[in-house]
Amino acid sequence: MQERLQKLLAQAGHGSRRACEEFIIAGRVRVNGEVALLGQKADLTVDKVTLDGRALPKAEALNYVYIALYKPRNVLSAAEGQDDRQTVRDLIPLEGHLYPVGRLDFDSEGLILMTNDGELTNKLTHPRYGHQKEYRVLLARRPDEKQLEAWRRGVVLEDGDKTAPADVITLSMAGKGAWIRVIMGEGKKRQIREVGKRLGLPVVKIIRLRIGTLKLGSLKPRQWRHLTEDEVKELRGEKITKAEGRRERPRDNRLHPTDKLKRVPGGKPRPLNRSRGEQPATREKTGVERVDRPRTKRR
Repeated sequence: MQERLQKLLAQAGHGSRRACEEFIIAGRVRVNGEVALLGQKADLTVDKVTLDGRALPKAEALNYVYIALYKPRNVLSAAEGQDDRQTVRDLIPLEGHLYPVGRLDFDSEGLILMTNDGELTNKLTHPRYGHQKEYRVLLARRPDEKQLEAWRRGVVLEDGDKTAPADVITLSMAGKGAWIRVIMGEGKKRQIREVGKRLGLPVVKIIRLRIGTLKLGSLKPRQWRHLTEDEVKELRGEKITKAEGRRERPRDNRLHPTDKLKRVPGGKPRPLNRSRGEQPATREKTGVERVDRPRTKRR
């Protein structure tokens, strides 16, 4: 099946479709040895498509990778650096093409999605899909309700563009400043800092907590993890059945470690009674949990 070249390049992990269009315009892409044109299509099952002389893999050979990364401050949100500054790609010691989905300022921190899935990248970054992004923002000054309401309605930036409506609330005070939460469906360059500047609310710190359905969770700066299958499905907008999302019970009928119930021989699960001196359950060779009771003196 024929597809546009920028889509094939994106699927092969060479960046977003817009970035891949630039490769075609620059003459870096060839189809069966001929320089490709913007808008041209190809079928990887019969055509040989190359970028800078390197052939794109067949569709069946693609191995998609999805990684959640906590980008620290002073790291570029780029797959390749143009100077000696560190990039998010440098933080992940894996081979192959990986690039960040969306932008996060050099002096901001938080969640970055790294992948080689061009289709998902397009869905998460294209304005028409309206995927939300959530930020925790530290302001140097305490905002009043009038300033917050203006932020919610939209603010005209220095270049004349007006920001889309956003969800903005105060979380807590911090000295002379305050922590606020900002949820928005767009991502203009340095938007939060520019809005804060226009409203007289200098921004001290920005932490991105969520991209669509994907959350930062317990990751610390420079830490990363692979996404679960369910997380990828949710980002794609696929529905997850209850059976898929339900935590599976151990097959030997023992309770899950997170449950605050204990099983006694021949009985039903019940809460652990520490007031009577009961200790956490121990496991015997039979595989049945028992509760040790305090010994009582015989009269």
